[in-house]
Amino acid sequence: MMDKKFPRRALLKGALAGLAAIPVVAIVSRAEAAAAKVDPNDPQAKSLGYVTDTSKVDAKANPTHKAEQKCAGCVQYQGKAGDAAAPCTIFAGKLVEGNGWCKVWAKKP
Repeated sequence: MMDKKFPRRALLKGALAGLAAIPVVAIVSRAEAAAAKVDPNDPQAKSLGYVTDTSKVDAKANPTHKAEQKCAGCVQYQGKAGDAAAPCTIFAGKLVEGNGWCKVWAKKP
């Protein structure tokens, strides 16, 4: 049997490298999660009548909807008016289409 000792310095270097990688992995996973768009088939999205294109809203199911109502003009939309997609306070951690719409729409002041 070989009796080799593992140097303490090598062990410490490996441990420090592993610890240094943890924040990098956390940042990458947060960025990926933030980039995920809301799926219109998601149960929450369905319950709120979310659509990715405001022109495709079912008028019978949503009689208060108006064509000019878009996510980009909603108080819940966290991006700028010209952004194609941005975070929404209703769908935490996900992006909504700027041209989308849901039943929670409220005009930005």
